[in-house]
Amino acid sequence: MQFPSSVSKWSVFEVSLEGTETGNPYLDVELSGRFSQANRVVTVPGFYDGDGVYKLRFMPDSEGEWQFETASSDAALDGKQGAFSVGSADAGNHGPVRVAHRYHFAHEDGTPYFPLGTTCYAWTHQPLEEQAKTLETLAQTKFNKMRMCVFPKDYPYNHNEPLYDVYLPLADGEGQDFDRPNFEAFRHFENQVKALGDMGIVADIIIFHPYDRWGYCMMSEAQDFRYLKYLVARLAAYHNVWWSLANEYDFLIDVKPMQRWDRFFHIIEENDPYRHPKSIHNGDPDANYDHRKPWVDHVCIQNWDVKRTADWRADFGKPVVNDEPEYEGNLVQSWGSITAEELVHRFWITVMRGGYAGHGETYVQPDDRLWWAKGGVLHGESYKRIGFLLDIISEDVTTGLTPLGPTPLGFPWNRVSGAGDENVTYIYFGEHQPVIWSSGFPLEDGDYEIDIIDTWNMTVTPAKKVPAPVPHPTRHGSVVRGGVADAAFGVELPGKPYLAVRVRPRGKKIA
Repeated sequence: MQFPSSVSKWSVFEVSLEGTETGNPYLDVELSGRFSQANRVVTVPGFYDGDGVYKLRFMPDSEGEWQFETASSDAALDGKQGAFSVGSADAGNHGPVRVAHRYHFAHEDGTPYFPLGTTCYAWTHQPLEEQAKTLETLAQTKFNKMRMCVFPKDYPYNHNEPLYDVYLPLADGEGQDFDRPNFEAFRHFENQVKALGDMGIVADIIIFHPYDRWGYCMMSEAQDFRYLKYLVARLAAYHNVWWSLANEYDFLIDVKPMQRWDRFFHIIEENDPYRHPKSIHNGDPDANYDHRKPWVDHVCIQNWDVKRTADWRADFGKPVVNDEPEYEGNLVQSWGSITAEELVHRFWITVMRGGYAGHGETYVQPDDRLWWAKGGVLHGESYKRIGFLLDIISEDVTTGLTPLGPTPLGFPWNRVSGAGDENVTYIYFGEHQPVIWSSGFPLEDGDYEIDIIDTWNMTVTPAKKVPAPVPHPTRHGSVVRGGVADAAFGVELPGKPYLAVRVRPRGKKIA
């Protein structure tokens, strides 16, 4: 038995044991570990890693002395004991992400987390030099989440053979044996999850998807359950893990009925003691999973109509992450051919309506080297502006943004987008280009710092404060605030689209 004498908080403590190699240990051997500190006990599943080696992985969440004891159906693995110490967390490791303040997220140490990530579905299945390029590119961005598949994808722009098959070949060589994992494939995948964690990036792990020519979609129910339990046993101890049950689950509903998807959530709950966030992604924009179910932590969707973000918050009562509001690119498919300006616009709308969004880039490239599919190198412009947006909200937002409104007839928040936190208010005008604005601003004329944010040029400049205009009475006899100004002041604007205004009480700026 091998294990370190000490680890840091929220890192991976690993125990390696030697046991039987006979038969098929993946099917036949059960292993778990009981990790204890004082009166607290945490049970984690173990897994087989090939060549007679079994492992337990544990992520300690408190400092001090810990003990463990194994339990196994293999006598050589049963009843092993040990102790280790846990020190303070490594710099930059704030612990796993949790839902916080109902509609938002924070790390376990309380550090706010605003998921503005990207998508590289099959990057871990590319040649190693391409994977290295992906990590180098990520280091030049501010993305803090990466959507990525365990299984390779068979789809236009992604026809290459994977670096590793996920399972070993059948004896006759015709297909893969879904009862015999390729341990080298799993080791490589988890190493890349760790590499992302070292960069401060959450690995949003997509467990199933419909784009398949290898047979992974057609595994039996028992094989699905066993694969999922094995995956969680290997990966749950990494602090930067999210679980996405599927990319476009509804395209698999004929072979994996709804009750099986529900059971997938339960298997994760039963085997992940760290409660990493769990959700599921739809294909048809009108085929959302029922995210109100108690085992779903946040709403993960794809939908181009980002102005519905506040509605989804209200419908499901949970954080909303629109991981696919369409992609910057020039493909023949409409979902992969919006401009960089439009994607940045959709990000700002989503965030200003209380949600979060995901990036993808789909420019035609030689050998179909699209970032969204394979990673590699970014060619677009939206990622820089998304990083700027993350910087803007990280400067002031501590809890999470709450959308402004509603007001009579929904005006103006059914057209422009506004949101606020404790000491900041933002108004994002998007495609609108007013020359003066006041709605959503404070009702008292205090000492405020008011800035104009150019979301494309990534500039912040002081705004000119002017008297607030009186909103025009609406039709049918309804009058906005009795025909008086709806704020203590207004701001003068340059009359161009894609601007935002930020209002902060002077002296209360959060550095």
